[in-house]
Amino acid sequence: MWVRLPPRAPFFFVIKRGFEAFLLPQLNTTGWARIVCSGTALFTCPAKSLCTFALGFLAALLLSGMVTAARQQQPGDVQKAGDDYRAGVAALSASNLDQALKDFQEVVRLTPSAEPGHLMVGFVLARLGRTKEAIVELEKAIALNPSDGDAQLNLALAYELNGAAAKAVPNFEKAEAATRAQGHSLPPSSLISYSRALAALRQWSAAIGKAQEAVTADPQNAELRDEFGSIYAREGDWADAREQFAEAVRLNPNSAMAHLHLGAALEAQQVSGIEELQVAYKLAPRNSAIAAELGKALALQGRDDQAIPLLQHALEAAPASVPVSYQLALAYQRTGKVQDAMVLLRKVVAAEPKNTGALTNLGLALCQTQKPKEAVPYLQRAVTLEPKNTTAREDLAAAYVQLGQFDDAVAELRSALKLAPKDARLHYNLGIAFKMQDEITEAVPELQQAERLDPSAPEAPYALGMIFTQTGRNEEAAQELNASLKLRSENGEGWATLGIAYNSLGKLPEAAAALRQAIQQLPDQADPHLTLATVLAQQGQQQEALAERKKAADLMRAHMNLQRAQVATNTGQSLLKSGSLPEAIVQFKDALSYDPNYVDAHIGLADALERQGDKLDAAAERQKANDLKKLADPQ
Repeated sequence: MWVRLPPRAPFFFVIKRGFEAFLLPQLNTTGWARIVCSGTALFTCPAKSLCTFALGFLAALLLSGMVTAARQQQPGDVQKAGDDYRAGVAALSASNLDQALKDFQEVVRLTPSAEPGHLMVGFVLARLGRTKEAIVELEKAIALNPSDGDAQLNLALAYELNGAAAKAVPNFEKAEAATRAQGHSLPPSSLISYSRALAALRQWSAAIGKAQEAVTADPQNAELRDEFGSIYAREGDWADAREQFAEAVRLNPNSAMAHLHLGAALEAQQVSGIEELQVAYKLAPRNSAIAAELGKALALQGRDDQAIPLLQHALEAAPASVPVSYQLALAYQRTGKVQDAMVLLRKVVAAEPKNTGALTNLGLALCQTQKPKEAVPYLQRAVTLEPKNTTAREDLAAAYVQLGQFDDAVAELRSALKLAPKDARLHYNLGIAFKMQDEITEAVPELQQAERLDPSAPEAPYALGMIFTQTGRNEEAAQELNASLKLRSENGEGWATLGIAYNSLGKLPEAAAALRQAIQQLPDQADPHLTLATVLAQQGQQQEALAERKKAADLMRAHMNLQRAQVATNTGQSLLKSGSLPEAIVQFKDALSYDPNYVDAHIGLADALERQGDKLDAAAERQKANDLKKLADPQ
């Protein structure tokens, strides 16, 4: 996300200076006032100087022929217009823009064919941020006096601020020509606005030229440097943009926006800009754009836990922001907050129905929440919009697998492999899709290709090891399982299967070692104990084998009791919902007779006893549940 620094003020009003103007106490019968003047140099008028220079501007307009327009009005109207004009200037001087607007609008009403009122109404509207309305008035002023270069420049500035670059540029050209004819240049603030308009039309060379003129005229102006860097950034020239932003930071170390832009430029060059972004955030902690950019940079470094609060802050400040919503959704999705991610992804897709990234991630989120049927249309749309998007095709295949549509999954994966034939993940997924259809002949080559393409991934050799074990190819199974377990040793099922393969090969010591690894990682499963008992018996270790069988029997009994406890608890919950309290209590107590440590049964019994009025026993059951939870999770 690129954030452009807005202009220092919403509008710069250009007038002529050097007029020594004054209004006599009484208006004469030929016009607005008698005026003494000299000089015609251009400059950009700051708001605090408006009163003096606005009067001078009126003088210039009168000298340029507007006296004729005033003569067409009734003398009373002309006098009243003069009074309103002076009142408007006074209101501007006091920064009372609303009153100034009313006064100048009255001038326009009384003298609609005179340029000054339209110009001043346009100026005040622009200062109020009502740029579209300002343009209407400025266009009227230009129509009344097409040769006024200053008015032309004001109209260009208004067009640029309103995003109408194609209309702004011709007016800038005319204003610049008029200014040069008088031996002057446009002020730096106007040049940078001119540059932005050219950049919006992708006239990069001309845009950079105007921006260079601006900073040459005012080289110590940090904001102009920042604007110049923004022009380079829009073109994608990050090296030159970074140079200008760095200079802006040097000139004004307290500019949050300059630090923001420098940080963004560094990030665009694959250099960490987090330090600059953190400075920007420290300077302007309430700025949502800065929070969003810093959050995005942290997320790219895998620091989602730090990024999420910043992105949440940015979204609170700008709830309609699609880019921030998308970045936050991705951070949620990466941290397992899939439901939260899904809410934001739906919002993004609704706002940008052709955003293939959002469509793909929404489809993935729906698959993650076991909603593949709902995911398919989004993923199909992503594939239609971007047929070469292998990620969308891969996720669509995963949705088809969840739906049991294996042929469709295979078709999507084959299409993806045509686009990326050396993608190990695609070969692996295709192999798994074939395996789920029991098409082992097709599955094995795909999994072997995946293993060749990415020898560092443990999934493909593990899948091959499982297939070879099931098909009696135990030597190959042991080889593949060993390869997988070297890459990821925390795989209890893998060790158990390796133990089975070694046992089938008669490699009893190796089988026993693998099975003990499995038992260590799967302490609640009975099968590895049973297999180890068989291996130990074959080695003549009968006592050890008997001990393993006993452990297996205890685990199977505990597992069976847990299943009974779960069934009884579910029944108790149903009875509790229907209001059958005595029957529910019986079921919860039965559950605890099967498994005294089953937390859900204690909680259910506590609820039933409490509803029956037995608060003391209910509290005791809740305490037991809490104690068991603490034992299960000491933290």
